[in-house]
Amino acid sequence: MASSHSSSPVPRPSSGGRDGIYHKERDPSPPRYRHIRSLPDVCPKEPTGEGQGLCNGPSVVAEHDRWTVYSSKVNLPAALNDPRLAKRESDFFTKTWGLDFTEMEVMPSFCLPNITKEHFGPYLQEMTQRERIHERCKTICPNKDDVDAVSSITTNQDKSRTELEQVPKIFMKPDFALEDPATFNMVLPWSHFNNAGGKSSRDVASSKLLQEKLSHYLDVVEVSIARQISLRSEAFFHAMSSQHELQDQLQETQHAVAVLRGRTAAMDQVMCQGPLQALCTALTRNNCVKLHNKLKLMAAVHQTQPTVQLLLSTSEFVGALELIATTKEVLQQELQGIHSFRHLGSQLCELEKLIDKMMVEDFSMYAHSDLNRSLRDEPQVLEKERLESLVFGLLRQRKLDFLDIYSDEMIVAAKAIVSQCVADSVVQIEEIDAEVVVKLADQMRLMTFPQWFDLLKNVFESFLFFLQRIKATMNVIRNVVLEVLDSNQKTRLLEDSCSEPSGQEASQVPSLLQGEAELAYLTHEGLFISDALNDAQQKQQEQKQQRVVPAAQDQSSAAGFRSQQGRVETASSDSGATEMSASREQSFMPGENMMPTDFELNLVINNLQELMYTASDISHDRCVKVLTARAKDGSLERLTSAEFVCLSQAVEGFVRDTEELCGRRSVSLRGALQSQANRFVHRFHEERKTKLSLLLDNERWKQAEVPAEFQDLVNSIANGRISLPERKIPGPNDRKPTEFLLVNGQKYAVVGTVLLLIRIFLEYCQCVNDIPSISTDMLTRLADLLKHFNSRSCQLVLGAGALQIVGLKTITTKNLALASRCLQLVVHYIPIIRAHFETKLQPKQFSVLRHFDHITKDYNDHIAEISAKLVAIMDSLFEKVLSKYEVKAPMPSACFRNICKQMAKMHEAIYELLPEEQTQMLFLRINASFKMHLKRQLARLGVINDGGPQHGLVVVDVAFYTENIQGLKSLERLDLNMVEVWEQKR
Repeated sequence: MASSHSSSPVPRPSSGGRDGIYHKERDPSPPRYRHIRSLPDVCPKEPTGEGQGLCNGPSVVAEHDRWTVYSSKVNLPAALNDPRLAKRESDFFTKTWGLDFTEMEVMPSFCLPNITKEHFGPYLQEMTQRERIHERCKTICPNKDDVDAVSSITTNQDKSRTELEQVPKIFMKPDFALEDPATFNMVLPWSHFNNAGGKSSRDVASSKLLQEKLSHYLDVVEVSIARQISLRSEAFFHAMSSQHELQDQLQETQHAVAVLRGRTAAMDQVMCQGPLQALCTALTRNNCVKLHNKLKLMAAVHQTQPTVQLLLSTSEFVGALELIATTKEVLQQELQGIHSFRHLGSQLCELEKLIDKMMVEDFSMYAHSDLNRSLRDEPQVLEKERLESLVFGLLRQRKLDFLDIYSDEMIVAAKAIVSQCVADSVVQIEEIDAEVVVKLADQMRLMTFPQWFDLLKNVFESFLFFLQRIKATMNVIRNVVLEVLDSNQKTRLLEDSCSEPSGQEASQVPSLLQGEAELAYLTHEGLFISDALNDAQQKQQEQKQQRVVPAAQDQSSAAGFRSQQGRVETASSDSGATEMSASREQSFMPGENMMPTDFELNLVINNLQELMYTASDISHDRCVKVLTARAKDGSLERLTSAEFVCLSQAVEGFVRDTEELCGRRSVSLRGALQSQANRFVHRFHEERKTKLSLLLDNERWKQAEVPAEFQDLVNSIANGRISLPERKIPGPNDRKPTEFLLVNGQKYAVVGTVLLLIRIFLEYCQCVNDIPSISTDMLTRLADLLKHFNSRSCQLVLGAGALQIVGLKTITTKNLALASRCLQLVVHYIPIIRAHFETKLQPKQFSVLRHFDHITKDYNDHIAEISAKLVAIMDSLFEKVLSKYEVKAPMPSACFRNICKQMAKMHEAIYELLPEEQTQMLFLRINASFKMHLKRQLARLGVINDGGPQHGLVVVDVAFYTENIQGLKSLERLDLNMVEVWEQKR
């Protein structure tokens, strides 16, 4: 059977005019145009034995004269019972044109209307009533012939059934077989023939009887069969007559087919062969062009590996990766199944893995060279284009952990920076032999503080350059990531806008497919149908890509990819590389590459910021190593306050600079400084506490002269400057010391220890100004120092400890008054110190200020105890002297003279030390004590206010006492109220 798939795609004329094509004479009438429609080919094809036709199958044009009915290969039942068909209604034409003939959809005719059920509605309505009447008449009045026929048929069927019942049932079984011994014995009972020797007359009679019985059964069956044939004779003869009619119709059909063959042959010669030849030639040319393009594409793919090697030799990783990706895409889409390229895909995958390793190694080398070069002489970013290319290539391959490599290199570079700074410093110090002292920590401990401090500042400066370089590199990487992120978003928007074709494009697609389908029908070649549809779809996709790709490539943000396109074309002189680049421009879609997602790119940006934080932490950790190496032997604890302040300011400046540079405050260096500050505060406090103790132990509690620098110090405090002034160089024009310390217009007679105490707590305040982080600790230590001064001074003065320690003979009232005035001066400065510390503390730390309240209370209690001690001294004197008082002449008495003398001495001792108000209050308390003892003594003597002689003598003594007391300075207006010494007259 002929197959349509074995025909040739190029039709050639078999006969005709001089050029193989029949030329129809032109009609002088004007041409008439009509719409050309593609018609399905329903004509069978016969083999002609010639290879110059449109195909190798049978032709309806060339051999219609020689074909007869006897040329058919199969008979009619075989054609109608094709075993390959699932549906038996298929006709015999499928034997010639194959199974697809009846399965193909035939385009409906435009001339025939579409007939639906509604077109038969009027006819059905008209015939429905007539059909009902006809059916009713058939039921009521049946046909007489039909009734007789039915009755005769029923009678014959009953008679035939009765006769057939005489035949044994065994003959009616479907599995009846005489070969079966049991069946054979039942049909021919051999028991009648078992007599030995010869046949008896009885056996002969039995056999004849059996034979007649079987003959009777045969007659009954034949009669029944004949009766059934007679009943169906009409249908049989009708079938025979129909067979004759069918033969007549076949002859008419054969004649019509012959006429159609003739007409078709004429149309084929005149109208079809020439145009079909042109169409086939055009298709052949298109196929050759596609083949040529495919071969050029293969040549370009063949040059992929040399081009990649050339790009890798110049470290163009991005261009090599783009070329590999494009080649893999071409292999999967356009060159799939080509045997010569079966191993190229795996080779490209291995090459891509190799490039991944090379990029990682190259980035590691770049990070090493970037972080270990000179910090001051070279630009901040090393080979910016190389860095951008590497970052883009790593992002494209989803190697998002490349920042870990940079982090590891940062740790190594930070160690190298410290080592280099120490080595540079040691070279300049002759006292340190680097060959003998090998360890860096030992070398740093051998330096003096100025040398080590210069080293520390050099380390800080180097790390600031180091962080600036890292930040510049991170900014370049961040710009590349942001550029890729922006490119992805723009590409996605372009793809979304171009995913749905416009209405005009959508309307062009069906017409294009229809035109290609008509071309397939006209060429009588089923193979071209799929080719035409595929070509139409491919052209549509190419047109869409030609619109999308240039815009997407113009907005692509990958600098490496832009430079790679130019380098690929110039790297190889072979034309295959150029064709490869051109093919990539037509088929490469940026949205389909391996670039990371937006989430991954944002994660990389966050990792860049975290890397800056890590760089800051690494720098601080290495500086902590330098700090702890110096502090290992306690040298930082032995620093002076000025030196530690310089160290603290340098560290705070470095921490502040790194915070501004990296965006986060690192706590390691600040914590190490805090630890050293705590040790410094402890040593600072212990030194000053020990110094204060030594001063107090050597204090003789005499009024000291006040140098001019201490007066200036007090004046600066009064002006609101709570800090130590700069030391002045002594000169000839310096002011002389004064006897008193002037504070806000008040004179304070002080001892030398108090002057140094003022300077000491100003040193505490200065440390707090310079190192705010130690405010809380310094406040508690200052409170402890003030408590120590209060308690120790109490022990030395009130407790008379100075008698044994200093060697004083006695504690005089002048010593007590001087101690009280010193305590009052300290109490005056406690609120000022409290306000200063309050500005340095956080609100949550204000609770520690309660220490100053407790100290103030303790100092006031101490001052009150000193005042009470002074009163107690005079009270004991009054008790001792007045106990011997007698009212007798001469007047004034010796007792009162002694009392006035002692009070004058006391007034002389404290008058210049205590202010006037305190002196008056003190003498009022002393006078009250005197009146109490005098009253008690007069009561013992029985002297009353009766105007008698004894009363007069006492009045003379009291007047003498009052005159002497009011004659003292600042006590002139003192109201002694001596009337209270008299008891009232009974």
